[in-house]
Amino acid sequence: MTLVKQKVNVWLILLLLVLISNFVLYQTKLGDMILTGDTNPVVIGSLIDFIIISPILFMLYKKKFSWKMAITLIATGCIAARFIIPSQYLRPFDTITWIGIAFEGVFVIFELALIVTFFRYMPKIIRYAKESTLPTVFSFPKAVDQYVLKNPIIHVICSETLMFYYAFCSWKKKQPEGITIYKNSSLIAFQIMLIHAVIIETIGVHWLLHLLNVSPILSIILLILNIYGVIFLLGDMQALRLNPIYADEKAVYISQGLMKRAEIEFEQIEEIIVDQEILQSKLPKGTLEFVARDFEQVYPDVLIKLKSPMKAPLVMGIKKEYSQIAIRTDSPGEFLEILQKGIQK
Repeated sequence: MTLVKQKVNVWLILLLLVLISNFVLYQTKLGDMILTGDTNPVVIGSLIDFIIISPILFMLYKKKFSWKMAITLIATGCIAARFIIPSQYLRPFDTITWIGIAFEGVFVIFELALIVTFFRYMPKIIRYAKESTLPTVFSFPKAVDQYVLKNPIIHVICSETLMFYYAFCSWKKKQPEGITIYKNSSLIAFQIMLIHAVIIETIGVHWLLHLLNVSPILSIILLILNIYGVIFLLGDMQALRLNPIYADEKAVYISQGLMKRAEIEFEQIEEIIVDQEILQSKLPKGTLEFVARDFEQVYPDVLIKLKSPMKAPLVMGIKKEYSQIAIRTDSPGEFLEILQKGIQK
């Protein structure tokens, strides 16, 4: 285990210890034995844990530091304090927690305003995406960024919109010509099998829950999750079929359904590796893979090393940095020719 991973685990463990110790202090009989006499100093210490220590530990764990994240975490800590610390102990410090909740309310209103803006500009976003020559999985997010302020909530909504579009509105579209990454694999058949498995599992589990007379709320939650799973698999399958690899003068655009996509600029390519010994060895951390995996062990045809790390969007709009990209296509020779021509230009 590397030193970085050890540090990450240390911050997470410390964060859990802080939260668990405060929960035990206020929500168990052991805490009742400790909290005798003047409790104000203890409550002040707990508020420091929730409002200062926990946010710092969380940001150290995530290795991300920003004022927006800090304020959000502080507000979340105030809300957590109101849930965990009993009201009789927290009453002298109500003002502090309500200030945090007020900040959280401001952020919620801001996020709602962004969502309203997203739907307000939806006709223009759709028009922009249709007029673009890029595949829809690339043109739609670019259209959203054109009209709506970049925000994690907007990224999630954009990702979910694409999922529902491909699952329900894309079945009449003809499959475009181009280099694909799945036709020489059984990935589509594997996805269809998963859809059938989820449907059968849904029927079986609900029948079992009915026999056991389990809470209907649990049954409804499981049903919603299973329906979402089927919709996601349908959308992912269609996105995979309808978005072959696309290249223009500046970059090559590659996606693997809704799971991940990358815009690889030719000027950012440092090296193209086709050595089979390297490709069949374990790829290092920081490698984004576009390899259609099913039941067999397969390896990429080409490994692209980048001059500088790039951020690639994943499922739910999450973005991660990668320094190299491993790709397996159905036409490796043709794809390699596209890369070489793009670099020469």
